[in-house]
Amino acid sequence: MARITPSFTLGVEEEYLLVEQETRDLVTEVPDDLMEACEARMKGRVSPEFLRSQIEVGTGVCKTVQDVRAELAGLRGNVAEVVHGYGLAPIAASTHPYAAWTSQKHTDKARYHILARDMQAVARRLIICAMHVHVGIEDDDLRMDLMSQAAYFLPHLLALSTSSPFWRGESTGLKSYRLAVFDELPRTGLPEDFQSWGEYQRHLDILIAAGLIEDGTKIWWDIRPSARFPTLEMRITDICTRLEDGICIAAMFACILRMLHRLKRNNQRWRRYANMLVQENRWRAQRYGFDEGLVDFGRGEILPYGELLEELLEFIRPDAEEMGCVAEVLHTREILRRGTSAHRQLAVYHAAMQDGCDKDEALKRVVDVLAEETVADL
Repeated sequence: MARITPSFTLGVEEEYLLVEQETRDLVTEVPDDLMEACEARMKGRVSPEFLRSQIEVGTGVCKTVQDVRAELAGLRGNVAEVVHGYGLAPIAASTHPYAAWTSQKHTDKARYHILARDMQAVARRLIICAMHVHVGIEDDDLRMDLMSQAAYFLPHLLALSTSSPFWRGESTGLKSYRLAVFDELPRTGLPEDFQSWGEYQRHLDILIAAGLIEDGTKIWWDIRPSARFPTLEMRITDICTRLEDGICIAAMFACILRMLHRLKRNNQRWRRYANMLVQENRWRAQRYGFDEGLVDFGRGEILPYGELLEELLEFIRPDAEEMGCVAEVLHTREILRRGTSAHRQLAVYHAAMQDGCDKDEALKRVVDVLAEETVADL
């Protein structure tokens, strides 16, 4: 029996932090009716996150990358308009430059009460935001096969997205400090390698039967089979401050999956490298972004990121053409040219310090730039 070709539909979730416009501080309490006002504007497309200072939006099922862009632009714009009425602004950054997690409070929902109880300080530190990209792959076994192969490319995508160089007022030396925080949770990191959907489900059922988790939503790998939709969900990336960067990465992920499926139809596949190897590239992307290159395991050497990117763009070119998103994936070159949000945040900070600002003022300038860039491409 022939398998059905995946739909390769798209859906994207983005998480934002809410800051006070006057002080640039991360809010600790939000007005009781703020979420109601957001829901009135974006029915079914907006929700609270674990911390009260966070807000999440999600597109519907989109057939094209252009549809994703139109929806996300509308969602970002609507969130900004609503929260501005309360003296707040959204920032699409994976960490706030100087907020202290000890001042934050979690949202009053049963799911979050359980998370806070079970994870304690590990959960309370989660002042982090991400972008999640869903790609429709309806066949269960195919979803597991492509998940294992796609893990190789996750560090390449992370390197393009970095937006969390600061933590509690300090430059961490990492382009994505968010992952250092998130990896303290259990069931995170690179995915396990399963040979079939049934094998994955059997392992999941053991965790559920033991009372460790309620369902697959508590599997927080960098890429996972969604527990709610017939999709592969990519979760490794930071939230991109510029909308166009996020759209680019969503398009890249979809094209990579389509490329892997195309190879499979031709009785080929991407070589599956052990997690201990891919983990090295994951760390390099977390630490350096794309500045110091990644390992090409076939050659056994570190190569400049730009060289690896050009090879990847060549691999996925037929898929980008078929999906109508060549311009979006080629935007990766623009990200390399001007840097990610992490690069720009650090540049703003250092320029402010050179201008004679003290540390606090320099960090507030970073928040101002984040607020401006979050809505710049709408």
